[in-house]
Amino acid sequence: METKTLGEIRAICEQCTKCELCKTRTNVVFGTGNENATLMFIGEAPGQKEDESGIPFVGAAGKLLNKYLDAVGISRDEVYIANILKCRPPNNRDPKPEEEDLCIGYLREQVLAIRPKVIVCLGRISAMRIIKPDFKITAEHGKWFDKGGFSVCAVYHPAALLRDPRKKDEMLADMIAIKERLDGIS
Repeated sequence: METKTLGEIRAICEQCTKCELCKTRTNVVFGTGNENATLMFIGEAPGQKEDESGIPFVGAAGKLLNKYLDAVGISRDEVYIANILKCRPPNNRDPKPEEEDLCIGYLREQVLAIRPKVIVCLGRISAMRIIKPDFKITAEHGKWFDKGGFSVCAVYHPAALLRDPRKKDEMLADMIAIKERLDGIS
């Protein structure tokens, strides 16, 4: 398979009508950040603020993610952030497996174009799709997996931390470990 540029992949996504979500989206939320990033974050799907702006992780969860990046000395400009789905599910419901199946190819092409060394799944749904179907976020967050030559882990989704602040210290520990892993490979 020929590797497409992010611009080519984005143009295809913007014309996508594979599932019903294309009918309710305001914007395709493709991805954002450094096209040569060593670190890539993958969430599940855009929320309302993301759908409005066309940029992933710009709402309250995104602001919290930015605080964690700042806390461990990673600039958001250094990383790439994308979601499995490129369109917002109604009422921010969880993505349906068939929607993920139709959209995951775009994400795979993004990963091939960027070639990050480290991939971090933001939340259970992303981890279940990227790492393994029976992934348990509470028990397995921060654990490293080798997937297709990539060093992959999952952390709590920032939105989950907004609902349950007791997990914030665990998230900080995971982010410190991610920074250490990055420093060890760069």
